[in-house]
Formats: sequence, C-alpha cells, structure tokens
Amino acid sequence: MTAQKKLKDQLLQSQKMEAIGQLAGGIAHDFNNMLTVIIGYCNLLAMRSTFDEKEKDALAHILSAAEKATHLTGGLLAFSRKQLLDIKPVNVNDVVQQVQKFLVRIIGEDIKLRAIYNDATLRIMADAGQIEQVLMNLATNARDAMPGGGSLTIETGSLQIDDQFLKNHGWGKPGNYAVISVSDTGSGMDEPTRSRIFEPFFTTKEVGKGTGLGLAIVHGIVQQHNGFVYVYSEPGSGTTFKIMLPLLGKEMAADAEVIVEAPPRGGTEVILVVEDDVSVRMVLERILKNAGYEIICAQDGQEAVREFNANSLKIKLVITDMIMPLMNGLDAYREIKSLHPGVRVLFTSGYTADFIKSRGELEGGADLIMKPLKPVELLRKVREILDRPA
Repeated sequence: MTAQKKLKDQLLQSQKMEAIGQLAGGIAHDFNNMLTVIIGYCNLLAMRSTFDEKEKDALAHILSAAEKATHLTGGLLAFSRKQLLDIKPVNVNDVVQQVQKFLVRIIGEDIKLRAIYNDATLRIMADAGQIEQVLMNLATNARDAMPGGGSLTIETGSLQIDDQFLKNHGWGKPGNYAVISVSDTGSGMDEPTRSRIFEPFFTTKEVGKGTGLGLAIVHGIVQQHNGFVYVYSEPGSGTTFKIMLPLLGKEMAADAEVIVEAPPRGGTEVILVVEDDVSVRMVLERILKNAGYEIICAQDGQEAVREFNANSLKIKLVITDMIMPLMNGLDAYREIKSLHPGVRVLFTSGYTADFIKSRGELEGGADLIMKPLKPVELLRKVREILDRPA
C-alpha cells in the first residue's frame, strides 16, 4: 500500500468516525431524556409501599431494562471516544459474573457457556456498564459465528507486559493488566478479515444482519480504559479476543474497596430547575419535591434568568440543562452569575462531551451530571453542592 493510499484510507476512516459521532450525539440526547423520565418515574413508584410482590417484580424489570438501555447509547458513543465514563474501582470477576446471567439469553440454548475465574483480586478502574457492553458485544459476535451451536468460554486472569513481551509481540505498554479472554468454537477469520474487524461499518454479515459497529464499540471502550484488545483467529478454528485493562496496584486496590453510601438526604431549599423537555422537567420536579425541596421551573435560559432575578434572595441552587433553545444553560448561568456571583449551579446534559464543549468550556470545578439522571445520584449531588461552604 502506497503512503498516499494509506493517508487516504485514514482520512476516510476519520470521516466515518466523525459522522457517526455527530449522529450519536443527537441520538444520545433524545434517548437519554426518555430514559431520565422512565427511570425517574420507576424510582418514584418504587418508593410506594402499596404494591404486591408481583407488581414490585414487574417494576424492577422495567427499571432493569431501562438501566441496560443506557449502555446502548453509551456503547455507541464509546467507539468514537465521545462517552463520559463513570470510572470507579471494580473487580473484573464481579463484572463478568454479573453479565454472565444475561449472556445465556443472548447466545441461545445450543451454545454452551463456561466461565473460568483464575484470580479473585483483579481490581481495575473502569466503567462497569461499559465493560459489560464489551462482553455482550463479543458474545453476540461469537453467537453469529456459531450458527450450528458450539461453546463460548470467558476466562479472567492477569498479565504482566514487560520489555520482553513488547519485543515478542510488538504492541502494548509496560505494566500489570487484568485479562478477559472470550473464546468461541465458531467459523473463525482469515487474516484480511481479522485486520479490519474494528473498523466501523465493516461486517461480513448479510445486509440487514449487522451494522458493523459492535467490534468498533468494543475497541473504543477498551481504548478509553487505557487497555488493549488482541485477537487470534484462524478459519475453522474459532476466535479468541483478549481484553487487557490496567490493574490497580495492591495499595490502591486496598484503598478502593467499595463503600456503601447512605441514602441521600433531602432538604427545604429553593431550587430553580431549567429544562426545555417538559417530561424531564416534570419528573425532576417530582423527584426534588418528594425530597422536600421547593421548586421553581423554567423552560429555557431566558426564562431562567428572569425567574432567578425575581427570586434571587431565596433560590439556593440552579439545576440547568446545558443545551436549550433561545439561550443555553451555560450562557444563562454566566448572565445570572454576573449579577449574583455566589450562585450555585448543577449542569445536566444528554449530549456527548465534545458537543457540550463546542457550546463553551465549563468553568473549573463546575458540576455536571449526565443524563439519564438517576434520582439517588441526583439527590446526592444536590445535597453535596448545597452543603459546601460558601
């Protein structure tokens, strides 16, 4: 391949990624607004004690499905590296065990699923939902490679990448890694196919049978976690994907044990809620009022400025969507702050990180919570901001 052809291919690849990234931003915004409403009302209903066990179980299933739906948009954004990750210390084995329950339904009864756990202390910093998405995408890919049935094995372990490893393999970065291996007994791939599998839109499936985004999403998520993906495959001999993610050091892993947080406290402060989507605005108002807060609503930035100026002595916090018609949340905040320097603000958004930045940089230390908003997380963040020293 000539240098000119290589540069042209890289440009086309970049343009593909950018186009899908822009599409993903619009999808994410609308989809996350819908999920905010679904998750919000499900949580409000769950607070009632009048449901019988069957009704509680049905509600839990709705909420669980909504939570999983948040991973779909996240995965679409991840392959273009536009997703804001919720990074926390997690045990790789716990993530695999969690997703294993769902994989049985995904792969079908004619495929045998086996999980092997070789190390109980594989602590990493990761967005657990995104790693689950990686495993589900790989399992779906494996299922399609085994139309007549077969076996799927997920194995966890650890690997040290040192200078000798780099010399032998020609890739990687020195350090200790958690490894998740996903192996199938399917049709396998030849080298030309293997070399292109992470390209967006590349697929060997029939028209209508696949988008060509699944493995591109896998690659994007792993890259965002500072990890690597290695693929070994031969025609007729199945495929093995190895996902390598940086391990936490022993001291960091010990310090990162999960702390169960207390339920968020409510309050009686007055909060200005600024949101152009009426359904989202209504559910936010319900959630905050149920926690004891007094709520004033505005449907855009201009109305927010008017409401704040009319109630500046009693409003203690502004919760505002970032992207709105007439005046966006950032501009409204700046106008309010010019007259009331001590105003506290919590931004919300369902758009991608780079789309938000295109509308203006947030000030250092500004609080941003991404949609879909979960009531517990929202209430905890509100209380945290309100309790900060002036």
